[in-house]
Amino acid sequence: MALGTRFMRLPRVLRTTSFRLTLLYAALFCGSVLLLFAAIYWYGTGYVANQIDHAVSNEIAEIETNVSGRGLTVMRAVVADYAAKAPTGVFYLLQDARGHMLAGNTPALEPIVGIRNWSSHEDGGRFPRGAHGVRGRGLKVMNGAYLFVGLDSYELIEMRELITQAFVWGLACTILLALGGGALMSMGLLRHVEEIANTSRDIVAGDLSRRIPVRGTDDELDHLATSFNATLDRIEDLMIGVRQVSSDIAHDLRTPLSRLRQRLELARRRAHSVEELHIALDDSIANVDAILDTFAALLRIAQIEAHTKAMAFVPLDLSQLLLDMVETYQSVAEEKSQNLSGDIPAGLVIAADRELLPQLFSNLIENAIHHSPPGSTITVRAKVTSEGLVVSIADNGPGVPPEMREKVFQRFFRMEHSRTTDGTGLGLSLAAAIANLHQARIVLSDNSPGLCARVIVLVPNRTV
Repeated sequence: MALGTRFMRLPRVLRTTSFRLTLLYAALFCGSVLLLFAAIYWYGTGYVANQIDHAVSNEIAEIETNVSGRGLTVMRAVVADYAAKAPTGVFYLLQDARGHMLAGNTPALEPIVGIRNWSSHEDGGRFPRGAHGVRGRGLKVMNGAYLFVGLDSYELIEMRELITQAFVWGLACTILLALGGGALMSMGLLRHVEEIANTSRDIVAGDLSRRIPVRGTDDELDHLATSFNATLDRIEDLMIGVRQVSSDIAHDLRTPLSRLRQRLELARRRAHSVEELHIALDDSIANVDAILDTFAALLRIAQIEAHTKAMAFVPLDLSQLLLDMVETYQSVAEEKSQNLSGDIPAGLVIAADRELLPQLFSNLIENAIHHSPPGSTITVRAKVTSEGLVVSIADNGPGVPPEMREKVFQRFFRMEHSRTTDGTGLGLSLAAAIANLHQARIVLSDNSPGLCARVIVLVPNRTV
């Protein structure tokens, strides 16, 4: 609890996910810098050390060549001569088996054979004056004597210090840049997240028109904002639809319910025989059936819009379906002295719902028959165009004004000349919902005269 409280006391920028990710990447980068430093340190100092070792080996080989096995006395003279002529930073030592110095320009050493590094912290202060450090090689020679040749390791020490300083400064700059860059990135991200949070709070408060600002950078945040805004658009449309449906239900069902109540009341007051009571009950049942049909249509639209039947798609012979529907409705059209014909090529097959797709075309054909006067011609056509697979139902009736063509798909919407006729105002709404489920759209246009309703499936599933 105490750790969580201390974490919550940190500035918001330091508590953001982006800042923590920046710290993680900074740690990984620092680890990479450390590995790079280790490699540079290893190869850089190794190269200088190898140069010193090579020079020392040459000096020892030259001494051994000059002595040529002539005894310790000659070696003592040769080492003494080399030490006397040695330039600054070159050291020689020859001591006997008991550790007494015989010749050279350095104090006696512990007789360690092989490569050795000699610093000023060793041997009780007997380090050569003026030397920064000595790297050399010792070996046993004749009569147990010990020969050591070394060089001042100033370059090696400088190389190590230079690489170490460069690493420290580089690591410090890396950490500072990472922290600073992480803070700047987090502040920018925090501002954008705060905008999203403010927008969400406004939406929760009831302002469904609010949208997340899109910065135009086309990054993942812009993509998220665009998707979120599209979701909000859909939610706003659904909420508007719910409000509209609620209002329309209250308005359109008030009349049949009022009529039902009046008939029942009149039946109670005026019915003097069982036959009159049965007639009143039959009329009331017809009103109830109309109300139930309205609710059934609303429920069906809701199910379709929820895509509850989207998994029922199967290959469907659209050509045969349309031919059957034209044949079925020809008798209905003839009763109104109308002419219904079809121009449908064979072999049009799409993936669709076997129950819903016939309902779509049935509603459109019934709508054309219902609103067209006697003597009208209604034509059903199907063809593949550049837009996709198009099925059109055209009539030469009164048509729909351009400003009303979008409104007719709203639930319960009915034009003035249709309000006196039977119907619920849900037929085109149901057709639009089915079309949307099939990733299609219904476009209404002028048939000059009359109306042409085109169902456009953007990508035909299969044509044969």
